[in-house]
Amino acid sequence: MTVEIGRLLTAMITPFKSDGSVDYEASERMAAILVADGSDGVVVAGTTGEAPSLSDDEKIELLKAVKKAIPGKSVVAGTGSNDTHHSVKLSERAMKAGADALLAVVPYYNKPPQEGMYQHFKAISEVGPTIMYNIQGRTAVNMTAATTLRCAELPGILGVKEASGDLDQIGFVCAGKPARFKVWSGDDSWTLPVLAAGGHGVICVVSHIAGRSMKKLIDAYSKSDNDTARKIHLGLLPVIKTLMTTAANPVPIKSVLNAMGFPAGPFRLPLVALTDEQLQSVMKTVREAGDLITFKAGVKVA
Repeated sequence: MTVEIGRLLTAMITPFKSDGSVDYEASERMAAILVADGSDGVVVAGTTGEAPSLSDDEKIELLKAVKKAIPGKSVVAGTGSNDTHHSVKLSERAMKAGADALLAVVPYYNKPPQEGMYQHFKAISEVGPTIMYNIQGRTAVNMTAATTLRCAELPGILGVKEASGDLDQIGFVCAGKPARFKVWSGDDSWTLPVLAAGGHGVICVVSHIAGRSMKKLIDAYSKSDNDTARKIHLGLLPVIKTLMTTAANPVPIKSVLNAMGFPAGPFRLPLVALTDEQLQSVMKTVREAGDLITFKAGVKVA
């Protein structure tokens, strides 16, 4: 299966209204801003989109709203869980609602063996084109390079979002994968190293506020302009690190967007906003990045 999803995908926040309900209008605006700033598409209802606190119905309505807002651009639906049956049913709904692809995380908490991971992704990929997501820091288990490459032979598997934190593992995947299988970095700060190892791009958080810069980094590397790619990488590194270490994602990026004038809204418990002191520190780092920060809150939906 050959489906072109793009090299820079933003793992999009989910805006909420003051009463905690999903703000679908703001979600449309956010998606339009992101693609205007360089993203090839977006992922909805992923970790950054507070998926654990969204209902299935909210996820599908969010997908429909965003798909309408950015015609011609990729919209990937987060449909993974630690229950294969549930993931398959949600994936079926997402494909029917217009998803271009599915993003499914390695099952968390119940710690499946490698065979269980393979069977899980096989079942989902029979519903629609699927990007696997390997992030041991959130799932408690790592999908090995051998299992990733085994899954890569399945016709419905497009690629993997790799956030294992193990560049050797990612390298083995890049070395052994079929040509059609794509590897996206799942850590913003690993984008350039993963590209150098043979990766395709990144499913990104900092692109909410630095989309054109991240696109320029990827384009520069693909043209062998390593000096430009490295300069952007090093310039954005302090921002990326503060977004990922001040509090759990998506708390920092959503707080930054609110501070920059976009109505991202509150969080659903158990997530809570940054303290004033934390926000001041994060915003100082964002300001120090200067022209690498390309976010503009005023983009309207076409």
